[in-house]
Amino acid sequence: MLLFLLMYAVLGIVAGLLAGLLGIGGGIVIVPMLHFAFEIQQFPPEVAHKLALGTSMASIVFTAISSALAHHRRGGVIWLAVRNITPGILLGTFLGSYLAARLPAHYLQIIFVIFLSYVIYSMLVGNKPKPSRHLPGIAGMSCAGGGIGLLSSLVGIGGGTISVPYLLWHNVEMRNAVGTSAAIGFPIAVGGCLGYILNGIGVPLRPDYSLGFIYLPCLIPLVIMSMLTAPLGARIAHAIPVPLLKKCFALLLCCVAIKMLLAALDEF
Repeated sequence: MLLFLLMYAVLGIVAGLLAGLLGIGGGIVIVPMLHFAFEIQQFPPEVAHKLALGTSMASIVFTAISSALAHHRRGGVIWLAVRNITPGILLGTFLGSYLAARLPAHYLQIIFVIFLSYVIYSMLVGNKPKPSRHLPGIAGMSCAGGGIGLLSSLVGIGGGTISVPYLLWHNVEMRNAVGTSAAIGFPIAVGGCLGYILNGIGVPLRPDYSLGFIYLPCLIPLVIMSMLTAPLGARIAHAIPVPLLKKCFALLLCCVAIKMLLAALDEF
């Protein structure tokens, strides 16, 4: 068990750095790694991936706070956008966790790979938005938030892989997109976390010390280490060139998509 606690702590370090550096909750790394860790611990396959999704969401609640505050201190968060998108986010994430609790695990993995592939393509092609395009009002942002929250909750991430490209498409500067995405990760994680708790209560085959689909022995080291390292990631994000930041983002997504696709194909 000590070895697994150490691994969870290392994952927390990675998640915190990614949250600060790229404005993501770290779920794109945490979810597949937890899935494999839970398999090694011989958790039943019927619940292993859902536990990875729920535990990832719960950790992002805390990571997002640390990362958003770090970006806020550097003026990197557009709080009006966060406010306008939050109502849709909360509704979408709760609905997504409801669907995730009822879908087979390998279908969730395929959904994850499909949306990552689209994001990678968009980042590498570098399509630039029209100069006249700006963020919509509260109605448009809430609708966008619903879609971002739904997909984020289905795949157990903080939404940065969707919200960062969305903000960039509306001519938000890269560093502001990263900072705002970090703040958006908080309502995504709260809605998704509550959904995974409620929809996991009473489900058979869950391991001991689980709260719904959240595995508490994993959550604690994840949270501690991610909150400690998120400010460092934010500091790095404001120090390196924007083109390099985008390339790092796309490369990370590519590696994770390949790994998750291979895992999903093994289930068929």
